[in-house]
Amino acid sequence: MNSTVKYGLMGVIAVALIANVYLMMTGAYSGDSSTPKPSSSAASAAASKADRTSTATSPVAEEAYTGPITVVNFAQPMHDFGTIKQDTENAHTFTFTNTGTEPLIIENAKGSCGCTVPKYPKEPIPPGGTGEIDIVYKPGKQKNKQTKTVTITANTEPRTTTLTISANVEEV
Repeated sequence: MNSTVKYGLMGVIAVALIANVYLMMTGAYSGDSSTPKPSSSAASAAASKADRTSTATSPVAEEAYTGPITVVNFAQPMHDFGTIKQDTENAHTFTFTNTGTEPLIIENAKGSCGCTVPKYPKEPIPPGGTGEIDIVYKPGKQKNKQTKTVTITANTEPRTTTLTISANVEEV
């Protein structure tokens, strides 16, 4: 085999591998069959790429939930820490109520960056029950106005709920 054919085959293999990795990372391909799953809309993909401070949608959030659906109501889905200093640890607790008729199952809570870490209940919340999402925001060397999000994935419609924190971070 001459070198042109070898390089051509290596190029085809490289493109196939890149396409496969892309499909797996976007959740459009499950890896358990050769049939791609439908992916999220192009508009939401473009929006998440344009807004680098928001959390990319996980494959779990893109898939339709097939179990019982309930309703979650956060007392206040936004919190402003006001003016804080760099390199500080800032905590806030978001409270919520399951106002639906089925148990609330929170599958995931993910911060928009490593500086925003959520802690959420792993056990189902019964109808009428309440719970808390604890958020710790560590701005590090960030400065000026900051807005971060925590995306909650649960058995709700829509599947995700976004909590927002903000702060004006002053240099030390």
